[in-house]
Amino acid sequence: MNSIGNILFSTLVLGIIINPAFISAQSTADAAVQVSASVQASPPQIILSWPTNSTTSQYLIYRKSKTSTSWNAPIATLSGTATQFIDNTIQKGFNYEYRIIRSGNSYTGYGYVLSGIEVPETYWRGKLILLVDSMFIIPLASEINRLIKDLQGEGWDVLRHDVLRNGSVTHIKSIIIADYAADSLHETRAVYIVGHVPVPYSGNINPDGHPDHLGAWPADVYYGDVNGMWTDNGVSSTTVSPPRTQNIPGDGKFDQSIVPGDVELIVGRADFSNLPAFSATEQQLLKAYLDKNHAYRTKQFSAQKRALIDDNFGFFGTEAFAASGYKNFAPLVGTSSVVAADYITSMASGSYLWAYGCGGGSYVSASGIGSTFNFTNTALQGVFSMLFGSYFGDWDCTNSFLRAPLAQGQILTNCWSGRPHYQFHYMGMGDIIGSGLLLTQNNPGGLYFASPTNITGKWIHNALMGDPTLKQDIMAPVNQVTALISGQQATISWSASQEPGLLGYQIYMRNDSQTVFQKINSQPVISNSFTLSCLLYKGIYEFMVRPLKLETTASGSYYNLGMGARDTAICTKQLKALAQFTTALISNTLQAGITDVFAGALYSWDFNNGFLTAGPTASVAYTNNGIYNVQLKAIHPCLQDSSNQFVQIIEAQIDPLSGNTTRFKQNPTNSVFEILNLPAGATEIKVYNAAGQVIHAYKGPFTNTFCASLDMSGIYSIQICSRTKTTWLPLLIHIN
Repeated sequence: MNSIGNILFSTLVLGIIINPAFISAQSTADAAVQVSASVQASPPQIILSWPTNSTTSQYLIYRKSKTSTSWNAPIATLSGTATQFIDNTIQKGFNYEYRIIRSGNSYTGYGYVLSGIEVPETYWRGKLILLVDSMFIIPLASEINRLIKDLQGEGWDVLRHDVLRNGSVTHIKSIIIADYAADSLHETRAVYIVGHVPVPYSGNINPDGHPDHLGAWPADVYYGDVNGMWTDNGVSSTTVSPPRTQNIPGDGKFDQSIVPGDVELIVGRADFSNLPAFSATEQQLLKAYLDKNHAYRTKQFSAQKRALIDDNFGFFGTEAFAASGYKNFAPLVGTSSVVAADYITSMASGSYLWAYGCGGGSYVSASGIGSTFNFTNTALQGVFSMLFGSYFGDWDCTNSFLRAPLAQGQILTNCWSGRPHYQFHYMGMGDIIGSGLLLTQNNPGGLYFASPTNITGKWIHNALMGDPTLKQDIMAPVNQVTALISGQQATISWSASQEPGLLGYQIYMRNDSQTVFQKINSQPVISNSFTLSCLLYKGIYEFMVRPLKLETTASGSYYNLGMGARDTAICTKQLKALAQFTTALISNTLQAGITDVFAGALYSWDFNNGFLTAGPTASVAYTNNGIYNVQLKAIHPCLQDSSNQFVQIIEAQIDPLSGNTTRFKQNPTNSVFEILNLPAGATEIKVYNAAGQVIHAYKGPFTNTFCASLDMSGIYSIQICSRTKTTWLPLLIHIN
């Protein structure tokens, strides 16, 4: 290990071992600014609010865009008595992120909120790499397929890989890198591990400060760092740590204690291996997790929008671990909905969307909270959890206290928040929980307060237990979608969502040559059906319907989409190019006609001599020799097309009909054609096809008129012969 690493870990061991005896009288909540936001649409205003605090001397307010990596100078400096800041220099439809720093008596508090007014919905989440433990391919096939369908319904393109639990972490990483490299648009965003996919270990760390816990810790972040250099030739740590975390060169555990670069991919893990405290098998626990995951996404249950904090450490010098709960929960559920309460007993009897607990710990327990064995006979009514204490941040152990909450009740995610503090405030504006993990791990330029120690999100131990794609504002989905296609038109109908306050529905479509759904309606559909014309592609179409509402939260307002319900239908005909035509030139007269009449199309001709006309057929007599560019435009409600042909005129001065009135009664015509005013003494009438071949010949004598029929559509030339001259007439037959 390099010298910097040795200094870091020596400092940890000597100075910040977690021990409740270090608790001071300072309030943990003082180390957080519990900021929430309300909004006004006209004129646009964002109002930041926080509880009064008598120990505060000053507040600094910072603002940036969601994607900016620096805060710049404060936009306001407020006195310690302030409890509100109004920002009226903003626009509707954009996200704004705020940082509030509180200066107090020998402490500093931090708060963050992402806000905005009527921010547009996010319908496309990106690509997700789903790694499935091959042990569950068959027994949990329906649950895994349902998960994939749910993920797709929330805007993910799922790339599934079934992998062996006894494989190598480098092989798993190669799969991830291959998917990431193949994505030229850089839309791959997350990795979701289902089952006991091999666990990477790395570093020589003890972020809980215990000398007997110095070594390699589980490092799922290895899977999320696609560009960093990870080595296994430097660290040698075998003196105090258990065999599982001992690290020597060449043992398959990496050297890095700090992530060697930015983390590109969110990684979350639903892993119920090695939990013998539970009577259920690993497969049963995973099935139960996937079942409640689906139930949550489809709002078969929902947690009350409130949060609890079970703080058994207090201010702890300046670390104030539970401040990570206070500052996260205010913008997620509102300051007034955050309470101090017991973690297990409160959620056993009541519903809480969020919960935080901390206390002196072991691999299977946290003081003042409970143990893994408490979870085996309790069903907690929470969804998102954060826990902190000694040892159990190292989660790949028997009866892991960090993984155990996911094996019961309704809890779906958990993390070790305290060293460092995690940042989940984006979820107040509809983002996924995995975005908070990525903010924590990368924290560019120290945007967010991590810890008064040197332990940051860059340390390799930071991880998320559970599904990384979950969000907190869930809507009741559409229950049933039916899609029917007739010709080039699709009709989609659905049963109404039971979600109150809907603005309507958004409709999405893809065909069997596409992986990503595209929105096909311009405005929210307020009825329960939608008609789409102009299906150009021949094949299988999939249609998805998602409910839409304007969600108002403790952070702001944004347009929220519910999970999509889907159906498929087949289009049996493809719209082909419309503007294709053939020509026949007889002397100086050009006959033109389209090759395939398409219902609903309008056709316009330009013969390049000033003559314009419309219709499926046209003819023109040129009066000057030369080369002409004949153009056809086809306009259909579904598409437009054009084509052209060059024709050469060399007999423009010859008029084959000069001096007589011989003509067709109707041209173009349907099958039967009739010639009027035959030249006197006509002896023979021949019919030529477009290739110049004689297909019919009729011998005279004839009367003043002649009638015959043709059985195929096309362009023909009629030759009328007499003793003194020959007359040519172009004819277009169109048989319906």
